[in-house]
Amino acid sequence: MIKIIDYKAGNAPSVLHAVTRLGYEAEFARCHHCIADASHIILPGVGSARATMDSLREMNLINALENAVMQKKVWFLGICVGLQILFEHSEEDKTDCLGWLKGRVVKFDASQVRVPQMGWNKVRFVKNAPFKTSVPAEEYFYFVNSYHALTADDSDVWGDSEYGGEFTAAVCRENIFATQFHVEKSGEAGLAVLNGFLAQHLNY
Repeated sequence: MIKIIDYKAGNAPSVLHAVTRLGYEAEFARCHHCIADASHIILPGVGSARATMDSLREMNLINALENAVMQKKVWFLGICVGLQILFEHSEEDKTDCLGWLKGRVVKFDASQVRVPQMGWNKVRFVKNAPFKTSVPAEEYFYFVNSYHALTADDSDVWGDSEYGGEFTAAVCRENIFATQFHVEKSGEAGLAVLNGFLAQHLNY
């Protein structure tokens, strides 16, 4: 079963709408018991890294997520802040994050670009994900972000974009995938990425 983490700082209803539009069944997960039978886990993101980590901690989900994703290798997709908290530390409120990927999250330079970045931006996919999509190597997606990840390992970068310089727009490592852009708000291209992720290991 596809599980969408529903927490105070999240955007779970919009993601659920996108998932069901593609023809999949999914449920909200609001406690650690809810992800025990997950085939796929989606962590949406709206808000700050600190608020997200606090919500996951209050829901007793951090250890459960670690067990599901890092030990059982359940397929995981983080969206926006759901990408940022995969790293070790975020400058936003000086927040220690999950640390599943090496690196840190920093703020865009407001002297160079408008912060937050809001709108459509081109993403260049620099390596192939282990699932099929109809998305070309370069495509536009919708972003709302003030912060971006600095990956310590270049092999984790799935896609990049430009905003006052190059930044990481998507990451993937084994069963872990995440996009700084909002797949649920990025039209057909976003749905194609989401569908490629969900189609793995599901009999639909």
